[in-house]
Amino acid sequence: SICQGEQVPILWPELMNKHGVKINFAHQTFKWWNEAKGRAAVYCVIIGFSQADRKNKAIFHYPDVAGAPVEAPASRINAYLLEADTIFINKRSSPLCDVSPMSNGSVLRDDGNFILSEEEKNELLKNDKAVGRFIRPLVGGYEFLNNIPKYCIWLKGAEPGEYHRSKAIMARIEKVRQFRAASERAATKAQAATPAFFSEDRQPDTDYILIPRTTSERRFYVPISFLSKNSIANNDCQVIPNATLYEFGVLTSGMHMAWMRYICGRLKSDYRYSASLVYNNFPWPSPRARQKEAIEKAGRAVLDARAAFPNSNLAALYDPLTMPPELVKAHQGLDKAVEKAYGKEFTNDADRVAYLFYLYQTLTEGLIARKTRRKNI
Repeated sequence: SICQGEQVPILWPELMNKHGVKINFAHQTFKWWNEAKGRAAVYCVIIGFSQADRKNKAIFHYPDVAGAPVEAPASRINAYLLEADTIFINKRSSPLCDVSPMSNGSVLRDDGNFILSEEEKNELLKNDKAVGRFIRPLVGGYEFLNNIPKYCIWLKGAEPGEYHRSKAIMARIEKVRQFRAASERAATKAQAATPAFFSEDRQPDTDYILIPRTTSERRFYVPISFLSKNSIANNDCQVIPNATLYEFGVLTSGMHMAWMRYICGRLKSDYRYSASLVYNNFPWPSPRARQKEAIEKAGRAVLDARAAFPNSNLAALYDPLTMPPELVKAHQGLDKAVEKAYGKEFTNDADRVAYLFYLYQTLTEGLIARKTRRKNI
């Protein structure tokens, strides 16, 4: 974790800038396990560093994290264990490039009183069909990936007199009020004054792209998709309102996946996607009109390939062992279209991320220069 996520800009500037530490060789992420009976597996890196700079450096790549390394010479090694300049990726509050903003999903803090299973939803409707207008699909990362139906009571925009007539809904609202009022957290206690609504409402007013915050490291692609504005995303997800097919195409491409794997944090070994760290710092391509159209077409092909398997959830479709050849082929076509927009061909993820680091450095230096000029003016 010292070479991923938020830890990198905390630890390594201290070592490199203050104490002159140089990384002379590094093994990128690999899987290690002990020889004990209850075999424990962990993900490791090995970093050889010194205040003496070695001319001949080496990076050991692991095409298969459980397999043998491939050694490659390197002229320099940064804190992300890449052959690239020393750059530290810090959190950003807005995207580096001109794209739609991303936010977390909504937060409920209701002790489960507004959350309904399929059975609970059906029971409510059986007793009072009129409450159907106040029930919406609720989507978390796990439900999204595994196509598990879950629902919530959503009263935003409704007339109080409409749901005031429902004893079942009013009883749930009262339980939410009691739960929040009993909280030791000041913000939650204050939200007891509005118990009919989510604690933090970030629900888009338009259809949106959803990205689960946590996903298995086994998947080469993080499954993302378009969702209806009527589906309520919880804070186990990231959402992009007003997102386009072009944005979908770039985000689900191998270029963005490579960036995510090197920049994101981890929850155990799973990828932990972050808007402020991964999305907002991502250097997007600058495609010509034809290249943009090609990405949109290839993105549509990915969605069409998924649609050909209506009885399969995203977890099954993106499991490396069960990913359909049609979907693999669609993603490969999308990867080529996106790489063309970057104007280069790449041999591996390390190569992709090294180039993205170069673009990131160029873009951030340009931003600093523009801010300096405005300040001087």
